[in-house]
Amino acid sequence: MLTGKHVVFLGGDARQLEVIKSCIQMNAKVSLIGYDNLQSPFSGAAQKELNQEVLQTADILVLPIIGTDEYGQVASVFTSKKLVLTEEHIQSLPKHCIIFAGMAKSYLQNLCKAHEIRIIELLDRDDVAIYNSIPTVEGALMMAIQNTDITLHGSVCVVLGLGRVGMSLARTLHAIGAKVRVGVRGSNYIARAFEMGVESFDLAELSEQVQDADVIFNTIPALVVTAPILAQMPYDVVIIDLASKPGGIDYAFAQKRGIKAILAPSLPGIVAPKTAGRILGRTITQLMTHAIQREGSFR
Repeated sequence: MLTGKHVVFLGGDARQLEVIKSCIQMNAKVSLIGYDNLQSPFSGAAQKELNQEVLQTADILVLPIIGTDEYGQVASVFTSKKLVLTEEHIQSLPKHCIIFAGMAKSYLQNLCKAHEIRIIELLDRDDVAIYNSIPTVEGALMMAIQNTDITLHGSVCVVLGLGRVGMSLARTLHAIGAKVRVGVRGSNYIARAFEMGVESFDLAELSEQVQDADVIFNTIPALVVTAPILAQMPYDVVIIDLASKPGGIDYAFAQKRGIKAILAPSLPGIVAPKTAGRILGRTITQLMTHAIQREGSFR
């Protein structure tokens, strides 16, 4: 239980709603900042303005998946107000306060380090990333089906990267009958692809491996699909880029060639916000509970 603990939510999207429900159910005191346009306000949560006073009593500060931008701005789909998390706000947090965000850019990381505030980046955790790979894969399949005129069964699907999302995606495509090839670097990933029953190739061979591709899924957060690679692809290939912005595709050249390339980050929050929110809620409340049990994290 989180009885007596003050959890402040600053900004967010539909995923945060499930986390809020979890905290209310665990009897936390919940304050919401940037939620003034909620269609169904929560019973058991108080609407607040962003100021030092409300943050001074926070045990937990929950930020959106993307945290803040490099100027401290916090996104919220539930308000038209501009929310900016400043150094004065971070400075007002109690030293025992923990900040949760999906990821933290240098602005937020530097402020937390300067004021000795602990921040947990949820997307760095294997459990969250693996759970999130489920709605990500479903969303990627949905986009592929919507943007092609062929079945994925029997199609040539190239998956770039065999990390937590790439592995789930390659396994699912293989299960539905696609001809899957996985572009990787490292003998361990080649061994994993062999174990999964899918073909693999070194990314250095990418230009040869995309010449007959029907759909390409990129999961690598770096520019891997460059102009020379795009020049080797069929004009009717569909590329779905699951990497975080700015993605891993040369979009300007893709457009010039008439290739459909779609940047699709944060799919869990788009295609299955309730499931994605439950994943976050479960993880955050577990971490909160563990912090309390360790004694001292919430003094």
